[in-house]
Amino acid sequence: MPMNIELLRQLSEAPGVPGREERVRDLLLPHVQKLFDKAVVDPMGNLIARKRPQTKSKNAKRVLIATHIDEIGFYVKHIDDRGFLRLVNVGGFDTRNLLARRVRVQASSGDELMGLLNPGGRPIHIAREEDKKKIPEIGEFLVDLCLPADVVKSKVAVGDPVTLVQSFDEIGDVVTGKCLDNRVAAWVVLEAVRKLKSLKYELVLAATVQEEVGCRGAGPAAFAVEPDIAIALDTTLCCDMPGVPDDERVTQQGKGVAIKILDSSSISSRPLVDEFLAVANRHNIPHQLSVLPRGGTDAGPMQRTRDGIRTATLALPTRNIHTVTESIHKTDLQAAIDLIAAWLET
Repeated sequence: MPMNIELLRQLSEAPGVPGREERVRDLLLPHVQKLFDKAVVDPMGNLIARKRPQTKSKNAKRVLIATHIDEIGFYVKHIDDRGFLRLVNVGGFDTRNLLARRVRVQASSGDELMGLLNPGGRPIHIAREEDKKKIPEIGEFLVDLCLPADVVKSKVAVGDPVTLVQSFDEIGDVVTGKCLDNRVAAWVVLEAVRKLKSLKYELVLAATVQEEVGCRGAGPAAFAVEPDIAIALDTTLCCDMPGVPDDERVTQQGKGVAIKILDSSSISSRPLVDEFLAVANRHNIPHQLSVLPRGGTDAGPMQRTRDGIRTATLALPTRNIHTVTESIHKTDLQAAIDLIAAWLET
């Protein structure tokens, strides 16, 4: 089955910080409307799509698959007298990855402005030794829009979103770009639904918002949907690179979709884990088991909704996570598509 890589490219390159996911949602909507029976946007901004089972069973269980569509980014918190923008982050950054980056400002004026992100301070030519050793904090970064201060203040306002700019590419055996965490998951579900021959469950896709700032969209979505089973599909750490001990790598690239045992927000339902393992083994789908000591997904709030929901997490191994060079092996993409499709048919 050929992958619709162009859609993944568009999703990766689109801006969408927590609370401002509308451009990503608009990209998904026409594809969702073709594949699902009904699609709505809830008050939180989650895109909720429902698809009826294709079997004749009157007691089909309802499955909710959550795939967050926000990305780590920034909001403008101050514009100084020289026109430089100061930022507050929404989501977790390692500031070592933020030096000398291009950014996009979705200005209140309606303009889309490109800017340069750097920390304030001396360049390398005149830096002191202590300057060279320092790791800058978020508050030290500024955006230079390369415009006069009065022009900047006429176009930009406090609260305007700012996102990193990076082109999506296929390099070797991987796809790479920004915010594959977690635009890739919504794309995987669409590809899996395209592949389905028969659907055993009533399927609900929730393209959720504000995951990167505390999994805020998934709880209301699960409360409204009332699923029998909830699946969080996300990316996860893949630290199979020099400098990280084998016991800390979490997953390995190219070894298949990760069936997560636990992270710091949830422990997957063991019967669901066993179901996914059985389906993967039956269909020879590459897979691996995963334990993430820190970090969580939309599974956490979904699992604790109402009187509790049987929940599990599936994840795509991702190198360089929370950078603009996130990379996912095509074998792992296909494995995730195949496992979700096969499980929905089982």
